[in-house]
Amino acid sequence: MKIRLRPWLLPVSLGACLGAQASDGEAFYGTREAFASDAIYFVMTDRFVNGDPGNDQRDQGGDHPTFDRPVELKPGELANIGYLGGDFKGVLDNAGYIHDLGFNAVWITPIVDNPDQAFTGSKPIASGSIGTDQGKTGYHGYWGVNFYKLDEHLPSPGLDFAGFTRAMQAQDLKVVLDIVANHGSPAYSMPVAQPMFGQIYDADGKLVADHQNLRPGQLDPARQPLHRFYNTRPGLAELSDTNENNPDVLDYFVGAYEQWIDQGAAAFRVDTIRWMPHDFWKQFADRIRARHPDFFMFGENFDYDAATIAPHTWARNGHISVLDFPMKKAMAEVFESPGSDYARLAASLYLEDGPYANPYDLVTFYDNHDMARLNASDQGFIDANNWLFTARGIPALYYGSETGFMRGRGEHAGNRNYYGQQRIDDAARSPIYAPLKRIANLRRDNIALQRGLQLDVSLEGDQAVFYRVYQQDDQHQIALVLLNKGDASHRFEVEQWLQSGSWRDGFSGKRVQVDGKLQVEVPGHDVRVLLLDQAVTRPDLKQRLQQLMARKVPKAD
Repeated sequence: MKIRLRPWLLPVSLGACLGAQASDGEAFYGTREAFASDAIYFVMTDRFVNGDPGNDQRDQGGDHPTFDRPVELKPGELANIGYLGGDFKGVLDNAGYIHDLGFNAVWITPIVDNPDQAFTGSKPIASGSIGTDQGKTGYHGYWGVNFYKLDEHLPSPGLDFAGFTRAMQAQDLKVVLDIVANHGSPAYSMPVAQPMFGQIYDADGKLVADHQNLRPGQLDPARQPLHRFYNTRPGLAELSDTNENNPDVLDYFVGAYEQWIDQGAAAFRVDTIRWMPHDFWKQFADRIRARHPDFFMFGENFDYDAATIAPHTWARNGHISVLDFPMKKAMAEVFESPGSDYARLAASLYLEDGPYANPYDLVTFYDNHDMARLNASDQGFIDANNWLFTARGIPALYYGSETGFMRGRGEHAGNRNYYGQQRIDDAARSPIYAPLKRIANLRRDNIALQRGLQLDVSLEGDQAVFYRVYQQDDQHQIALVLLNKGDASHRFEVEQWLQSGSWRDGFSGKRVQVDGKLQVEVPGHDVRVLLLDQAVTRPDLKQRLQQLMARKVPKAD
């Protein structure tokens, strides 16, 4: 592949590329967001590692037990809808493993108190079903009943949430807290009302909301104060749907989540953000940031249309970033299918004139707990990770993806299965593990891969070439990324926007002298990253970066 200048670019002589090494004060960056320096490892806490069997609550639930509820919906599709024992200690015991893998942040599922029984309402779960919750428990944390109280399955003696975040910080890991404000626990359709379901308690343990096993249309907020927290229209499944127009609801959640920030939460992932209006989230974000300026939040709007999810990111709507679902869809299409075209990823980058407040602040991923895991070969995972950790955005990896755990499996077919200490101890044996560790650590060590502008040279077939450029104050770095997802080695020839100088190989540290043209070999299913720790001096490169800076943020915002 030979990369040539586009016709509309100004011609540049080699001599012009060899200018002064100091910056002229012009800044080039994708984002100034501090959290963009971090990559995120996402764990479903209950499904990661049982570090303390003493908090398992194995006898909880009475006639509706909560621990270890296995289901086999189809032959070979094993799942479990009960608690399995994962806790803070299990995460903390493996903090070194996570950090060594290349991460500086761990996203954990909600920590608030959930019901103490399995749910008896709804419909029985089925293979591939969504919103069928009969027999399930709140092991995932999303069925909150007291948002000020820590769920009893998570802490250990001397290790409450504040202790957990302190201990994680000591190992250079931030804790990203998954939060919910749209809903509480399942609230109706039970044959007989169960304790805690459909109820919400305040910080003092006082009951402030109760669905009373009534369908939404049967609630009477005008006469019954305990109904005023809830909407009278249906929401998700049978979940209690909080009333976004009640100021007491906003006060409740702001107070609850400020408490957890005070105890060490470093960022929020906002569950089901689309189910509440922008005005609610704007007020929520403003109040949180009044006490915690620049606090980073990213939301989940499960939609593959960028125009639909982008408004959450706008300043007038709270400036809450989002999980990059459009990129997720493109990544699955590319990396699950040998022979696919890198060009499919280009449209999802939105580097210019896109709808997002800033595309570089999006959290990028290829699967999670709410969808089928990536259904790729080992090589497909390696290629996906090489893209995820070099392209724009803040990468998030779902637990177990470092070994291809339960690949292709949906929620009730193994997606959320227990990982366990033995799999972690054996992880390095997976062909996926070492290449992931190599590229994740390279991103962690180089600011251009974290926050730099992305300038695409070519995304075509099995090969991709792009730059990441960061120039701010006295930090200057240009990264040239060369990706090859083909089976055979490929010889790249790069000329376009290539600044002359002494580049270094990101992995080996060896110097590569570039004089206007580069030829480099990249093995199959591999990546090369060359780094130039100098200011941008090449005129056509500078001109193109100026265009990217001017057009990365929508004019309307």
